[in-house]
Amino acid sequence: MKIDLHVHSYHSPDSRSSYDSIIGMVMARGLDALALTDHNTLAGALELARIAPFPVIVGEEIRTPVGEIIGLFLTEEIPRGLTPEDTIARVKAQGGLVAIPHPLDRVRRGSALGETVLRRILDQVDIIEGFNARVVFARDNVRAREIASERGIPCSAGSDAHAPYEIGGAYVEMAAWSTPAEFLKNLGTAKISGRLSGPRVRLSSTWAKVLNRLQQ
Repeated sequence: MKIDLHVHSYHSPDSRSSYDSIIGMVMARGLDALALTDHNTLAGALELARIAPFPVIVGEEIRTPVGEIIGLFLTEEIPRGLTPEDTIARVKAQGGLVAIPHPLDRVRRGSALGETVLRRILDQVDIIEGFNARVVFARDNVRAREIASERGIPCSAGSDAHAPYEIGGAYVEMAAWSTPAEFLKNLGTAKISGRLSGPRVRLSSTWAKVLNRLQQ
């Protein structure tokens, strides 16, 4: 299965991607599934999982005071603003998996945990995002994979798509799963594919944020 493990919908304040546009692009790009990981909400992921003709992993990209953490296979929304440790505890309490997105992205200093915090919580982390298509410096992805390899932690890959055309920019190829535990096991032998999106994608996010604020 080809799966983009980091995608946003219009429920994120910096995206305007509709369910129909996401579904259409997933099918056009030959993906078999995706994880919808909107900022600080499960609303979009729960709805897309209900209507999509392919598997949708319900996720949330949760803001902590020191960066972001993704919870996968969630059933309950986790509030922003908790410490990384408390956020992780809430993910695991509902049987979810803890993934760290773009952990070493030197451009996204506010949303990347950074190496010091990452190493502090490594023993509680299930997945490290080894390829994020929105990372500006390729070395930041490489270093994330190196740290994951040091500790034997599976790597994910995702486009971090905030616009439909970004979907499929990065993905994993892995065997199908029936439980989060099986997903994690299969991810350990997954193949990562991806290309960096380039700086123009940040303009689309900024524009989406402006339009969303104007419509509030």
